[in-house]
Amino acid sequence: MKLLKTFLLVLLTVSAVTAMTQEKDIQTFTLDNGMKFIVLEDHDIPNATFYIFWKVGSRNEVPGITGLSHFFEHMMFLGSENYGPGEFDRVMEANGGANNAYTTEDVTVYMEWFPAQALETIFTLESDRVGKLEFNDERIESERAVVTSERVTRLENSNFSRLNSTVKPTAMSAHPYRWPVIGHESDIRNWVKSDLQNYFKTYYAPNNGVAVVVGDLGLEKVKKLAQEYFGPIPAQEPARPIHTVEPEQNGEKRVIEHKEVSTPNLMMVHHVPNAKHEDYYALDMLQAILSDGRSSRLYSSLVDQQQKAVEIFSYYPTSFDPFLFYIYGVCNQDVSESELETAILDELEMIKTDGVTEQELQKIKNRKLVSFYKNMATIDGKASTIGDYEIYFGDYKKLFSAPKAYQAVTVDDIKRVANTYFTKSNRTVGILIPAEEDPL
Repeated sequence: MKLLKTFLLVLLTVSAVTAMTQEKDIQTFTLDNGMKFIVLEDHDIPNATFYIFWKVGSRNEVPGITGLSHFFEHMMFLGSENYGPGEFDRVMEANGGANNAYTTEDVTVYMEWFPAQALETIFTLESDRVGKLEFNDERIESERAVVTSERVTRLENSNFSRLNSTVKPTAMSAHPYRWPVIGHESDIRNWVKSDLQNYFKTYYAPNNGVAVVVGDLGLEKVKKLAQEYFGPIPAQEPARPIHTVEPEQNGEKRVIEHKEVSTPNLMMVHHVPNAKHEDYYALDMLQAILSDGRSSRLYSSLVDQQQKAVEIFSYYPTSFDPFLFYIYGVCNQDVSESELETAILDELEMIKTDGVTEQELQKIKNRKLVSFYKNMATIDGKASTIGDYEIYFGDYKKLFSAPKAYQAVTVDDIKRVANTYFTKSNRTVGILIPAEEDPL
């Protein structure tokens, strides 16, 4: 009965959101300099949101300049020709707005939320820092120290980050996904201004960005402002494509990282395909089956029932290139890392051998669809989803077929992808333990 109620909620949500947002409602245009704008008018509230997706992340870096993508997430707030340090935030807040940004292996994204009447102010702020960013020596050195400290703090305070800094480059032997997004400390300390300037010129070029504008606004107004503020910024020669292909892994890899932890931490990763691959939706749903919620396979078995772990989760990042499927667990008291690893492998083997039930799969489908349509019910969720599908899946229009793609996944698909990717030869295992407990 509970599953039926959830399914009915999905249908009602689908119906409501479909009535609000359709493919024909989204408009696009591209400036002469190559910058693409995607616009969705939404007049429910007098607000708007502006996302800019720059197709640059740590995968675009090379040894010697790792961490530059993340550094520019900081640099973009340090001052431009018409707005000094801190003024970007002050002007935005004075106009009732707020902002945030994030960097991944693939992208750097800036987002603003504001009253629709402040749209021109947002265009002014964004275009100024894109077209006229200042490379002030003193500010660069100050922010270099901030990022260096952030890196140390992240590795000290996050066991996941600490272990991932060893596991990821062990699993990824060739592809630039192996760099940490925040960069290597020696690189952060040794960039020179010309490194920053060349990187910015290449990757913050208008022909390397996609802007998504959603809210109480009109297409013609957005187009006029885009042409006025971003149009004069010149296009640049596109960067050389990333052509490195991670070689097939042909044997299990194991690595140990030392840190003072109360109980062992374990990370298990398997190589998996990117977002455009036909197995994406099955893998995404398998991730949810494994660890989304207390009733998920790993949580209910290893935390609630067997009490092997105090924390466990899985993670399948959306990515441009083939990447990794993560499983991460923290051992309970008096539980060894080998016991937890065996328990995880047993759960994976059950799915590989017996599959999952139709009811279990339908529960995840319902949850995925509810989450998807909840996101599409807000202007921020619409902008984020439109941008993600445009950037990762190659076309924002594919978001409208995503619900059918989730519904089309079968129990056989789940079993197949588990058997395809969760193999020993495709696996890298890392453990985080105190030095005195090193089993070697």
